[in-house]
Amino acid sequence: MSREAFLHSETTGVEAHALPSMTLPEHVARFVPDLILLRHGETEWNRAGRFQGHRDSPLTSLGRAQAAAMGRLLAGLGIGTRTHRARTSPQPRAVETARLALGPLGIRAEPDPRLMEIGMGRWTGLCRSEIDARWPPPPGGEGLFDFYARCEGGETLDAVAERAAALLRSLSGPTILVTHGVTLRLLCAAALGQGRREAGSYPFRQGQVVRIAGGG
Repeated sequence: MSREAFLHSETTGVEAHALPSMTLPEHVARFVPDLILLRHGETEWNRAGRFQGHRDSPLTSLGRAQAAAMGRLLAGLGIGTRTHRARTSPQPRAVETARLALGPLGIRAEPDPRLMEIGMGRWTGLCRSEIDARWPPPPGGEGLFDFYARCEGGETLDAVAERAAALLRSLSGPTILVTHGVTLRLLCAAALGQGRREAGSYPFRQGQVVRIAGGG
């Protein structure tokens, strides 16, 4: 059973390109349905380059426009109450994105704490330069998930991956998930049967929709 993820960009109109097709192990393909994954729109802290984690900041005007654009994209794909259910992170930036994107489609997203962003511990509210000044990175640089793995007092990647996998196992049909950057990558890794090295390279930004097609 193969599955392909399509990344749709709403930054300058609707563009789409396919990520590589993946042949899933049967034990993975058996429990993962058709998925549409939305990352919340831009927030004030996103614009300022500050890490939010379990904290929150309001969507910017661009973030609200991104959410509305994602809804238009889904409408163009024929997505609605007859085709998909929806769940959202309970964090306000995701809830507001879900309302703006899915409300016009008549879809109400059910809050699910397993979709929350990774907790950032002592790094919450800091920008990358502030973090690197106080907690220097290793010589030679680091990958995305290496960075999160050394977060002082933060939630572990294993914990986020476990709740992401548990969420996927709980789904019984085609579902829209509204979530956050790190959680989105780990959801994709679990759904596609990939490791964290691949997931860390996914170029997911605000205003993008990921569709993993071919499930139940």
